[in-house]
Amino acid sequence: MTRVRKKDNGGDVRKVTWIGLGWNAALSVGKFFAGYFGGSQALVADAIHSASDFITDIAIIVGSKFWNSPPDAEHPYGHRRFETLITVGIGLAVCAVGIGLGYNAIISLKDGVQSRPEWIAAVMAALSIVIKEALFRYTRAKGRAIRSQALEANAWHHRSDAYSSIPVLIAVVFGIAMPQFWFADSVGAIIVSAFILHSGFEIAWPGIHQVADVGASEDVARKLKEVALACPNVISIHGFRSRYVGSDLHVDLHVVVPAEMSLLAAHDLAEEVERRLIDAGENVVDALVHIDPYSEERVRRGEIKTISR
Repeated sequence: MTRVRKKDNGGDVRKVTWIGLGWNAALSVGKFFAGYFGGSQALVADAIHSASDFITDIAIIVGSKFWNSPPDAEHPYGHRRFETLITVGIGLAVCAVGIGLGYNAIISLKDGVQSRPEWIAAVMAALSIVIKEALFRYTRAKGRAIRSQALEANAWHHRSDAYSSIPVLIAVVFGIAMPQFWFADSVGAIIVSAFILHSGFEIAWPGIHQVADVGASEDVARKLKEVALACPNVISIHGFRSRYVGSDLHVDLHVVVPAEMSLLAAHDLAEEVERRLIDAGENVVDALVHIDPYSEERVRRGEIKTISR
């Protein structure tokens, strides 16, 4: 017995992402020209980081049209795995940007490239921190509200951009105030790359776990078991399993009920367990409940392994 709650949040995801894309475009152009004319290698590198957000924003806008498609014959569990794959892709893209920026900065240090940044670079870096932090908070709040894994991943991408601008700002100010520290700008770019790599890993790792069919956390599983056990006439449960498909959680379990219950009553009880699991607030969208009649003999034979009240 299954009940699937259809959830199409694609419109919300695209709306939020379009807003982020617009700001990313403005920031990447602004930081590039401010870095170029302001003599800051670190800010130019940061502009490239902002430009990389275009790819992830577009991937989410396009991908959301796919992962909200209803189940079909070839995809009976729906298409939410697209969301996971895009999330992993975002994380790997962020890591690639971090590696590239770090490599370029190291080469600049090795070659003794000297930077003489101007105040325009410092102002643009500070403005970027404020705007990207605001975008992070807005996007994360929307992602949590609609339970979108990809949108939350993109929010952290915004924050990685905000973090990357902090050492840029420090390096630029050092370069302006103390010209003898000509290497400060390149060091700032290296620090930026480290922040970006860490952020990319944090984004990609949960998605990689989900590709491996990771189940609900111990706390979530415990809560769902308690929800099922709280239903009237549920003696015990066993065989509890779960797995994520994108940000959706699928659950199946065995419910032990009194042997004298009628088939209709047992069916209604299974429906009630399903409803409560879906309404538990843990993003359960599919629940499969198997009914087991209780008997002492079956307990002795080990056919019913109980998780009692």
